Amino acid sequence: MANTYSQAYFQLVFAVRNREALIHQSWKGQLEKYITTIIQYHGHKLIAIGTMPDHIHILIGYKLTHKIPDLVEEIKTSTNAWINKQGFLKYKFDWQKGYGAFTYSRSQIDRVAKYILRQEEHHRTISFREEFMELLNEFGIDSKLEYVFEFIE
Repeated sequence: MANTYSQAYFQLVFAVRNREALIHQSWKGQLEKYITTIIQYHGHKLIAIGTMPDHIHILIGYKLTHKIPDLVEEIKTSTNAWINKQGFLKYKFDWQKGYGAFTYSRSQIDRVAKYILRQEEHHRTISFREEFMELLNEFGIDSKLEYVFEFIE
C-alpha cells in the first residue's frame, strides 16, 4: 500500500532435531548462504546469522507482508531438503519443531548482531538450553521447560 512505512527486527532461533550437533564447520557457511537467499527472496534483510552445530540464530530486518511462521517453515523445509540432497550427513537431517522469534528496536540491532556473530565464543560458557531460557525470561515469555524444544541430556 502506498505511503505505508514500517521497521521491524526479529531474531529467529531454532535447533536441530533432538539438539544433535549435526551442522559441521566445513559446510555451515554454505548453509548460511542458502538461508540468506531465502530471506532476501522474500524481501527481508539479513543482518546477522550465527550457526552452531546444534542450533541457529538469524537476525533480520523484517518485511511485514510475510508471516514469520511461513518464513521459518520455508527456511526449515528448504534447508532440510538442501542438506539431505548435498549428502553432508550419513543420515537424514531435520530441524526440531518450534522456534523462537524475538523483536528488537533499531537501537538494539548492533548489540544483537554482535551477540549472534559471537555465538562460538558465547557457547564456551553457556549451553543452548540456558541461552534459550534466558531469552524467554528476558522477553517475559512464560514457559515450561518440558515444552521448550526436545533437549537431550
